[in-house]
Amino acid sequence: MHKNTFLAAIASLGLLSGCISLGSEPPEQLLTLTPSATIPAGAAAEGEVSAALAIQVPNVTQRLNVTRVPVTTSDSSLAYLEGAFWVEKPAQLFRNVLAETIRAKGNRLVVSAGELEYVARTQLTGQLVDMGYDATTGSVVVRFDAVLRADDGTIRTRRFEESIPGVLPEAVAVGAALNEASNTVADEVAEWVG
Repeated sequence: MHKNTFLAAIASLGLLSGCISLGSEPPEQLLTLTPSATIPAGAAAEGEVSAALAIQVPNVTQRLNVTRVPVTTSDSSLAYLEGAFWVEKPAQLFRNVLAETIRAKGNRLVVSAGELEYVARTQLTGQLVDMGYDATTGSVVVRFDAVLRADDGTIRTRRFEESIPGVLPEAVAVGAALNEASNTVADEVAEWVG
């Protein structure tokens, strides 16, 4: 009796396997951001950690807290671009581009991961307000509200924005345009931070 029950249970699992999906097909490719300004291999920097610049992962709203590319379809509606998936969340990718760009273009010690970033007295943070595709204009937009807290306690803020028009609503085209726009914003932030 127990043997028949066991065989019946295995047979029913076999039938169910055609009905159950344990995950969707993986995307053909993943999008990422690549800094256009990089430091060469072997380059070094040193200084007091208290004088370093820490670059925090920017805050985002829920629409950017996913690995999809948001598409603005009207003033009050949103979709996600078909077939466009980030390799990790956009805020982390953007922070990596910011950190590498500031390291490459600036004259300061930059820390952006681990415990050292919390010791640094100068902090760059902010909100990644937009990093997506606007279907109403056919453009990509990267908008970053930066907050720089200096080592003397003063706080400066500034909005950085780059828009690239004429982009087709396809994953590869949008990904390339977002990479370009992110690097433009990172260049401007690097200049502002010094």
